[in-house]
Order: sequence, then C-alpha cells, then structure tokens
Amino acid sequence: MSSSAVTHPSNASNKSIVAWIKKMKPAIWLTPLALFFYLFQLAPMIWVFINSFIYEDEYSFENYQEIFDSSFMIQGFSNSLWLSIWSSLIGLMIATLLVSSLRRIDSKLRDGVIAFTNMSSNFSGVPLAFAFIIILGVNGAFTLLLKQYGLIDDFNLYGKWGLLSLYIYFQIPLAVLLLYPAFDALSDDWQAASALLGAKTWQYWTKIALPVLFPALLGTFIILIANAIGAYASVYALTNGNYNVITVRIASLVSGDLFLEPNLAAAISVILMAILAFITTVNQWLIARSYHAKR
Repeated sequence: MSSSAVTHPSNASNKSIVAWIKKMKPAIWLTPLALFFYLFQLAPMIWVFINSFIYEDEYSFENYQEIFDSSFMIQGFSNSLWLSIWSSLIGLMIATLLVSSLRRIDSKLRDGVIAFTNMSSNFSGVPLAFAFIIILGVNGAFTLLLKQYGLIDDFNLYGKWGLLSLYIYFQIPLAVLLLYPAFDALSDDWQAASALLGAKTWQYWTKIALPVLFPALLGTFIILIANAIGAYASVYALTNGNYNVITVRIASLVSGDLFLEPNLAAAISVILMAILAFITTVNQWLIARSYHAKR
C-alpha cells in the first residue's frame, strides 16, 4: 500500500478540530457579548431576585408584604404607570403622524429631521430637566408668555402634568426612530388603489395601513412604556425626588442618608420587572394574533 493512501490519525484529528472551529466560529464571536450580557444583565437580575426574599438575614416574603401594605409604595407604582402609559400613547400618536408626513417630504429635509430626532433622543437627564425649567418653569419663558395672553392661569411643571409633558418630549424621538423603518411596509400604490375603489383617507388608514403597522406600533408602545417606567435622572433633577415615582423610591432605598434598605429596593425592582414581563407577554400574544402574522 502506498504511503499517500494512508491517512495519519493526527491529520484526521486536526481536520476535525479545524472543521469544529469553523462550525463554532459564530458562537465564538458571540462569547464577548454573552459574557457582557451575563455580567451586566443576568447576574444583577439574579442578585436582585435572591436578595428580594432576604429580610433581617432570613428568607421570607416580608419585603413584598411591606410593599403591598404601603399605600406610599402603591402610589409610586400608580404614578409611574400613569406617566408611562399616557406618555407612550401620546408620544406614539404624535410620532406616527410625524413619520407619516416624513415619508412624503423632500429627502434632504427628511434626513435633516431624522438627524435632529436622533440627536434629541439623546438629550435627557439633568440637561433636559434644566431646559424644561427655563421654558416651562414658574418663571419660564413660555409659561410667562402664555400667562400674558391669558391662555393659562397656572401651570405646575413639578406636578404630574408637568412631568407628563417631560415624558412625552423624550418619548417622541424614540418612537420616531423605531417607527420610521416600519413605514417601509406601506406602499404608495395601496393608497392610490384604495382611492380608485372609492375609499376615503380614513378608510385607507383604518382598513389597510394601521392593520399592517399594528405589530410595529404595538412593539414600539411596549418599548416606550419600558423607557418611561425606568426614567430616573430627569424626574429626580426636575422634582428633587419630591414626586413619588417608583424609580425615585428605589434610589432612595439604596442611596439614602438615613435608611438603607437594598433588599426592599430589590423586591420593588422584581415587581417592576414582573410588570414589564407581563406587558411584553401580552404584546407578543397580540402580535401573534395580528393581521400581519396571519398573512
């Protein structure tokens, strides 16, 4: 038998190793992301979940019992959900109208608006709160102008309506960026065809456009709720922690000067994650039953 016909065992082993590496190459490239996700997402969540059941160095449900027995904590959840849901709805409606208009204007102007939207979506935290104080504060420029013309008698930027306007502001740019690609699913020919068949504009939107856009609208709505319910810096900078939202309560329990209760803060965080998980599950269920999924 010739030597060329003999396959050395080590060569076969090396080839199998090389083939395995090529096969696993995508997974190997994902390793840094997986490590990052574990260290900064899974590990903190596991820590929070475990510590939420620790009360005076013993495992119990006392932290959760304390939350549900406290009207102050319930009010914090209620205020956060109220601000999140309403700001998400209003922001989504405004963004939908804006994106629909952007699809029909000159490309240069459209690119400029998208660039400005991208920039304003990153304008948040303390600078955003300061800007709102200058514009809509007690002696803000816009507030004084409206009072001068008798359009408003009183406007409290530091109450729930003022906070709602703040939330709506930072919801709109995010909603625009999320919805803009979704409108590529709509064809201009559809509206022209529906018009030829006698459909009015509102019928086109209710019967054709919105059912097609429904998954994107619903998914954007859920992301906006998560974005709003987790807001902290802008709210704290604007109200100095005097308005009761749940993120401020969590922060006061882990960084307060008098009482530190990280386990209670962990329990609040678990409830917050459960609420978001429930909303996301409902969102996925509705998307699965939507017009787009049945096509």
